[in-house]
Amino acid sequence: MKLETITDSIPRLFKLIIAVTILTLVILFAMRLAFWLIFHNPADPVPSNDLLYAFYLGTKFDLRLTLYVLLPLFLLGWIKWFSPFTNKYTHHFWLTYLVLAASGVLMIYLLDFGHYAYLNKRVDATVLRFLSNFSTSTQMVWQSYSVVPWTLAIIILIAIDAFVINYLIHYFSKQPAISIKKRHKLWIAPLSFFIFIFAIFGKFSYYPLRWSDAFFSPHAYASSVASNPVLYFFNTLKNKEIDYDIEKTQSYYPLISEYLGVKNPDKKNLNFTRHYPAQTTFENPPNIVMVFLESFSAYKTGAFGNKLNPTPYFDELEKNSISFRNFFTPHTGTARSVFAAVTGLPDIEVNKTSSRNPLVVDQKTIINSFKDHEKFYFIGGSANWGNVRGVLQHNIRNLNLYEEGSYTLPRMDVWGIDDASLFIESNWVLRKQTKPFFAIIQTSGNHRPYHIPEESYGFSRRQEDIKTLKKNGFISVDEFNAFRFLDHSVGHFIKEASKEAYFENTIFVFYGDHGIPGYPGEHSPHYMTHTGLTGLHTPLIFYAPKLLETSRIKKVASELDLLPTLAGLAGVPYTNTTLGRNLFDPEFDNHRYVFTIGHSNNSTLGLISNDFYFRIFEDGTNPILTDIHAIDSLKNVIDQHPAIADKMRDLTFGLFESTKYLLHHNKSEYESNSQLSNSSSGK
Repeated sequence: MKLETITDSIPRLFKLIIAVTILTLVILFAMRLAFWLIFHNPADPVPSNDLLYAFYLGTKFDLRLTLYVLLPLFLLGWIKWFSPFTNKYTHHFWLTYLVLAASGVLMIYLLDFGHYAYLNKRVDATVLRFLSNFSTSTQMVWQSYSVVPWTLAIIILIAIDAFVINYLIHYFSKQPAISIKKRHKLWIAPLSFFIFIFAIFGKFSYYPLRWSDAFFSPHAYASSVASNPVLYFFNTLKNKEIDYDIEKTQSYYPLISEYLGVKNPDKKNLNFTRHYPAQTTFENPPNIVMVFLESFSAYKTGAFGNKLNPTPYFDELEKNSISFRNFFTPHTGTARSVFAAVTGLPDIEVNKTSSRNPLVVDQKTIINSFKDHEKFYFIGGSANWGNVRGVLQHNIRNLNLYEEGSYTLPRMDVWGIDDASLFIESNWVLRKQTKPFFAIIQTSGNHRPYHIPEESYGFSRRQEDIKTLKKNGFISVDEFNAFRFLDHSVGHFIKEASKEAYFENTIFVFYGDHGIPGYPGEHSPHYMTHTGLTGLHTPLIFYAPKLLETSRIKKVASELDLLPTLAGLAGVPYTNTTLGRNLFDPEFDNHRYVFTIGHSNNSTLGLISNDFYFRIFEDGTNPILTDIHAIDSLKNVIDQHPAIADKMRDLTFGLFESTKYLLHHNKSEYESNSQLSNSSSGK
């Protein structure tokens, strides 16, 4: 039978669906290829077999998305009065529908490219948190990216797609309609429907193709190439509410209470409270200055071996500090980091952040134990970002909050004043204090749009070729220089602060609010490369040349541990009700761990010890144990160390369930007292 005879026997609606499917697959394949070409790192190549399989899987995801879009046409287009070939009105209806659908898909791809350039991860439902600060987010995007050229490119692509689809509808409408005999309809309709649905199903398996299939490779970028951003976004869009399970919390309580050092464990009432008396450590209570260094990845600093020498000022401080070499934040994201540091609880919210959740924003904080200290928080922009204002002002008593509008130095960009100006303004305030103070400074300059102010206090940009930059963990010259300017700002701050009376009695704490996922360079440990820990591993130093002796400490440390450690260092009495522990308390040195979470609808929970990194999905599937000292960081050694895996699994889920419970049972002293007052007065 000739090909023309076969094609003539195919209904023109099916021909149109096949043609639009091929057109869409070509466009989506081109987008996937562009994604790979733009974001791949030659210094950290994906194995060729994994790359080919990633494109194969990605094409299957693209086919599913295409058929989802075409499903209304497939189901309704055969109805005579609703066919795209009936008249100009139905022609325009289906043309409009297909073009709008294509526009929506391509706009999500545009968002995805920007999201990956920003956070090194494909777009998912957590991007919706930026809508809470739409104006700030829009300004950041406008100042960071070439919005107009990219938007024009998408518009041109949509116009081409519309032209071709319009042509196809015209072309097939001129072909004669085929009348299918009734006896043939009995098998043609079910068969075509089966083929259509099977293509969406995507696998010869009991289970359909799922988003998690894209995560087939231990190389994170291979999984990113395989993912379809539209499907992945909608798969993670389910509004997952985080709630606690009292029975699960109680089942893990004996393990967690021992881990935390609870002296009076109470499984029934779930007592997590630990009291620590005052310790006379210093003649005068020291000041505390705690500095969030924006996106300050350990692998990008000279102190951790980066060969480009990007951080000479920080490196010098690190040499003269107590330095924790294996410090990790529980997750990425600045608002999440602020919440974790202030409350001692990891932020386990999925589609938003805990700071944006009014049900958990009320939390105790050890900062209030510094009763004789004035409290300060300095941020270059607005504290409305991520609703961190609620976490700070609601929970920290008598907080002096300095933000955009509080300063005399000029605003630079969407993040407010630049970091050097922020440090200068902070120093101006702190040098006037006559009482001890606890100050937090939150930087933001090492962040898109990577602006550097005209008044840069002696800073000069450096040019490096892109190959050298990527080999050492940087994605662009602008990012490299923004990182260097943050370091320069730290150096300028310490230089100016050292001239002030408060300097000698101050403990400065510098650490990254989180890192940046990516290729860490050949100077980093093997296990950092493919486990995603580059986004969590940052420096942590306690700098006080007149108060503290210099040392380098290799035991693992968590951001949750910061406040109990500072309270212990300062010698103030404090009560701890959450998950952090004093890093200098020898009671815990034989069981140091760091809890981590990668947010998704089935979040990846993790636990880092001094020797292993354990990961598992929230639903209990896909357990992985990595030996962090092994050369092969991709190997799952869970079968070689079953007892260690079981212990780390229990502690991982114990910390997770305890966090869910504590988020709802750790209200701030102010909130608790208000409720007690209302109760006693009959309100």
